[in-house]
Amino acid sequence: MQLVIVTGLSGSGKSVVLKALEDSGYYCVDNLPATLLPHISQHLSAVAQERVAISMDTRSAAIETLPELMEKLKAQGISVQLLFLESNVETLVKRFSETRRRHPLSSEKTTLAESILYERELLEPLASLGHRIDTSDLSTNTLRNWVKDFVSLDSSGLTLLFASFGFKHGIPLDADLVFDVRCLPNPHYDPLLRPLTGRDAAVKDFLEKQETVQLMYADICGFVERWLPCFVRDNRSYLTIAIGCTGGQHRSVYFVERLGQHFSELQQKVLVRHRELK
Repeated sequence: MQLVIVTGLSGSGKSVVLKALEDSGYYCVDNLPATLLPHISQHLSAVAQERVAISMDTRSAAIETLPELMEKLKAQGISVQLLFLESNVETLVKRFSETRRRHPLSSEKTTLAESILYERELLEPLASLGHRIDTSDLSTNTLRNWVKDFVSLDSSGLTLLFASFGFKHGIPLDADLVFDVRCLPNPHYDPLLRPLTGRDAAVKDFLEKQETVQLMYADICGFVERWLPCFVRDNRSYLTIAIGCTGGQHRSVYFVERLGQHFSELQQKVLVRHRELK
């Protein structure tokens, strides 16, 4: 049985993720109390449901017991993956204001922003249990595609996730390691290269001719290779390495594509994402 637990901040996209999983063939359960997790797992196993997705958040009773319950399910031979969704406060405030929905933890004594921060504090122990996705700047379609990539991978061992981003749009909340490549020559200032991205041959040729680009790539690649065994020994399931340039179109995209290809050739499980590319 493959079990995906979807959790995270209210308004961060759990409903979108659950729908995407349902479209991918998962039997989905929304807002299940954590105490019922072992029982429903047994029931669904008995009726031959092989792929199950369950959504939990601060509305779910005994959510703090989830880490212990996950370990028990794994000991029973069930493949358990956790997907943690989050967004920055400004984005969540905007989403709740636009939909006019009430935050689950809101009250007459707290503002919406305070409720969001309190929920983040309550759920923080769960964030390190699985794969984190910052949905602050993601479209619904992009989030759906990322979720499908997530569930298509073998859940055993560590997965490297290389993500490009633009600093002018903020650092991703889900990044474990962040590298800044803004000091390198910028293809943006070439009118012919400006409309292209780091995936295009002309941009690659421009960057590969720069000695500083080659030095930076060697340093980042060497750092990840050197410390990767330590993250594996720490029983990490995912390691997100974010590469940032100014706009997230050229340099960071080039680095992420190249690093993803290199570590794939080393037989490492790899995901590649570009936050600013539409």
